[in-house]
Amino acid sequence: MSAVDHRAPRREIRERFGFLRRSYAMLVKEFIQLKRDRVSFAMIVMLPVMQLMLFGYAINTTPRHLPSAVLLQEDSDLARSILKALENTAYFRFLYEVHDVDDFDNLLKSGKVLFGVEIPRGFERAVRRGDRPALLVAADATDPVAASAAIGSLGMVVQTALKHDLYIGDPPEMPFEIRAHARYNPAAASSLNIVPGLVGTILTMTMLIFTALSVTREVERGTMESLLSMPIKPVEVMLGKIIPYVLVGFVQAFLIIISIGVGLFGVPVLGNLVLLALLSTLFITTNLSIGYTISTLVQNQLQAMQMSMMFFLPSILLSGFMFPFAGMPAWAQYLGEGLPLTHYLRIVRAIMLKGATMQNLHFDTLALAALMLLAMTIAVTRFRRTLD
Repeated sequence: MSAVDHRAPRREIRERFGFLRRSYAMLVKEFIQLKRDRVSFAMIVMLPVMQLMLFGYAINTTPRHLPSAVLLQEDSDLARSILKALENTAYFRFLYEVHDVDDFDNLLKSGKVLFGVEIPRGFERAVRRGDRPALLVAADATDPVAASAAIGSLGMVVQTALKHDLYIGDPPEMPFEIRAHARYNPAAASSLNIVPGLVGTILTMTMLIFTALSVTREVERGTMESLLSMPIKPVEVMLGKIIPYVLVGFVQAFLIIISIGVGLFGVPVLGNLVLLALLSTLFITTNLSIGYTISTLVQNQLQAMQMSMMFFLPSILLSGFMFPFAGMPAWAQYLGEGLPLTHYLRIVRAIMLKGATMQNLHFDTLALAALMLLAMTIAVTRFRRTLD
């Protein structure tokens, strides 16, 4: 009986040490596997760094130096003082000076500027006569966050502009008024900004993941070898993979825009639906091409998901979906211009809320087409190497 009592503690000690030894072996094995999977290891390190850099430097909820235009119908000292006072608020940066109302409206519709200031003819003379003329400030309110702070700063412009031109100190009475007109979203409804943006965001996420997993799924299941043995060209394989998802993405866009956006949230569609459908198809094809490129760079479905998320994260943060695009620093805006979602957000918001035409959207359309061709070229080149 005593022998049994002495062996029991020893068995427990051996089992305890065996448990620690086996756990340690599994720990070492996982580290070795993680070391061999360099793509996953790089993503583990890069994702937090990317998030920190993007949130810390690129994101700005109070944008300054917003692109603006002026419809200058008279060139006077008072008009120049007003423009300088607007720039001194640090919210306005005048990039365009036009003399035609159509050019003024096209700049706002195309998204090249967020604000337009109209100084009417005979403005200074009316001020000196005491007629209190109106100065119009038109704001692109499709992004209420970007427009609200700048509109709120207009109150200080009158005193600043007139301090050295007509009066010393504050004027006894405001000799003119500033009328701020929030175009395209006068009620500053957030749904008019968020819902069109969600169209592009959801399409980006789903199209990337669908296509990024398509080729890697073929490799993991072993069906890629039989596919490679068939007399088929890389372009034909890519088109066969992409076209079904184009139809899926088109159905998604229709459900979001028409059923949910228009029917549930009351978002208007002021532009041409056919144009919106065509440019949405271009955007879907661009994302599918990028997803296909990702699938040729990775080795398994886990890496495909991780790389898709690496592309999706900056797409959300740097495209103008969550934060005002014009408020980001220049380097972040350059990065954002290389993302399909940036251009599609401008397109879908301009067509739905502004009634924009192809004339207003040619830059973003050409940018989407260029990104699609670049992604397709890389994908076909990578897949041809797989065949070789």
